[in-house]
Amino acid sequence: MRRLLAIAGKEVRQLKRDRLTFGMIVGVPLLQILLFGYAIDLDVRNISAAVADHANTSLSRQLVASAEASQIVRITRSASGPEELEAMLDAGEIDVGIYIPHDFERRVMDPTRPVGQLLINGSDPTVESIARRLTQMPLPGRAQPPPLFEARTYYNPEHRSPVNIVPALIGVILHLTMVLFTSIAIVRERERGNLELLITTPVKSWELMLGKIIPYVIIGLIQVTLILWVSQWLFDVPVRGQVLDLYLASVFFILAALALGLTVSTLAKTQFQAIQLTVFTFLPSILLSGFMFPFEGMPRVAQWLGEVIPLTHFVRLSRGILVRGAELSELHAEIWPLLAFFAAFMVIATLRFSKRLD
Repeated sequence: MRRLLAIAGKEVRQLKRDRLTFGMIVGVPLLQILLFGYAIDLDVRNISAAVADHANTSLSRQLVASAEASQIVRITRSASGPEELEAMLDAGEIDVGIYIPHDFERRVMDPTRPVGQLLINGSDPTVESIARRLTQMPLPGRAQPPPLFEARTYYNPEHRSPVNIVPALIGVILHLTMVLFTSIAIVRERERGNLELLITTPVKSWELMLGKIIPYVIIGLIQVTLILWVSQWLFDVPVRGQVLDLYLASVFFILAALALGLTVSTLAKTQFQAIQLTVFTFLPSILLSGFMFPFEGMPRVAQWLGEVIPLTHFVRLSRGILVRGAELSELHAEIWPLLAFFAAFMVIATLRFSKRLD
């Protein structure tokens, strides 16, 4: 017992000296309970929507107001017609389009016809199922049995889960591997004694950082190619957009993930600590990015945090290009955050790195 207690005491003292591990003991459960208990909500509300109201009557405006009062959708745009609604869906600006035709009043009096049409982004099955609740809304002066709207699902009418999951899974895999590889880059140099050799060279800190990430950009693109091949061969995931656009979007995301990994590498003292920090960054990324849970269902604060995470923007890019067939120029709003993240964390990593053994 004395020997066992001695070993246990030694382990406790070692954990107390390892502040990062001790922080992870407290931080990981707190982060998980906060994310799962507060930020994750499967009851999606306030889905972004646009309206094309060709009737423009008091009753049609009442219908739009009722749809927004249900908190299922949030009207953010107006459109000239169904063609513009489809363009907004392709660009990812909205998830639901509400089209009210000219003969709306006559349709209201005919209980056998829908009064309008719903254009729904079906790339996320959860969002689609919530949006379809609008077809059962009550409307004064109309019998309720037939659906109020005719619902048309875009991009994934078969409701196949791989169509939604696989494009976002590209980003999840890239995030895990790129951050993990580079998070141990500087630590490995220090543990193997190579840092002593680098100190004697004229290589600047920023040159060392950029040189570290260049090979991993190529590795990341190889991974993208492999995932695309498997997704089409095994899961029949469509590629509706340009593959070149996907590769360019992947480069931006890979650079952001590598910059995060290098920053982790400057914080960690050992490779084990680097792996711990990688897992710590991976958890909020996968939960707040819209990969597992609809982004619209999160509280506003959680959405603000999610906008800072690179994976959030790459999920939108990959789904937009592969599923909706959008061009990279239509998704430019998702590229600037990735470039800003890369620049900021490269500066942090460069400033934190010092070619000194201490």
